[in-house]
Amino acid sequence: MDLDKKEFKALVSLLEDDDQEISSHVEGKIMSLGSDIIPYLEEQWENSFDPNVQRKIEDMIHNLQFSQLKEKLRDWKEGGAESLLEGMWLISLYQYPDTDLNELNKEVEQIYYDIWVELKEDLHPYDQVKIINSALFSKLKFRANTKNFHSPNNSFLKSVLESKKGNPISLSVIYMLVAEKLGMPIYGVNLPNLFIVTYKSEETQFYINAFNRGLIFSKKDIDNYLANLNLTPKPIYYEPCSNEDIIKRVLRNLIMAYEKLDDHQKADEIKELLIEVSGGIDFDALGL
Repeated sequence: MDLDKKEFKALVSLLEDDDQEISSHVEGKIMSLGSDIIPYLEEQWENSFDPNVQRKIEDMIHNLQFSQLKEKLRDWKEGGAESLLEGMWLISLYQYPDTDLNELNKEVEQIYYDIWVELKEDLHPYDQVKIINSALFSKLKFRANTKNFHSPNNSFLKSVLESKKGNPISLSVIYMLVAEKLGMPIYGVNLPNLFIVTYKSEETQFYINAFNRGLIFSKKDIDNYLANLNLTPKPIYYEPCSNEDIIKRVLRNLIMAYEKLDDHQKADEIKELLIEVSGGIDFDALGL
């Protein structure tokens, strides 16, 4: 920050000015200082007794954090979108800016350990998956959030780990993150209206519905599912998708969640995040 704390405090005090032009100029000056200014703004918010100034500071903090988040998402994509955990962490930052990536990793590590102690060597993949299902859904009590299916919190990994309730894709993500630590070939599959995971090795492939307590099913079941939806089978409905595809779908779910709440400002901001992950493609061309 170019200003010292005393100068910054004096600058923030000008937000109280009734002259809109002066107030807007001050906001612009503060915003130009970048995201490093956030801790100082938070301190000034705590010390202010003017609700209008507090609101202006809140808006500036949010805008700075949002700009920083877009940059981080862009970097994640351009870096190869290698870490699914990092992608989910970035989405959590939108609603919970203090979310710590290491803390999320520790929580996933704990789930991994709870499952690892139950696994035995040389088990058939079906039996391995059944042990994961028992640990995740019976012992640890992860479950489908059927009562609030469209809640935005179902898309934030931080919230899902805390509540142990999620939607198909967030529960699948936890399943995949744990499987990755176990060294098991389990990946996400972009099925229409339902995100699932697949166990896929050279010898074996089957599917798992994390939203239904890890129900195991076959390719034939997917054929029937698509037929019921009057959809033509495509490879994308059977094969693993990328981390980037997963994050795009989580963002699309968030857009729909906010639109159902008539929170169009947040829906529009999530559309901006989706454009970052989609490489600048116009949102209207993406569809949900």
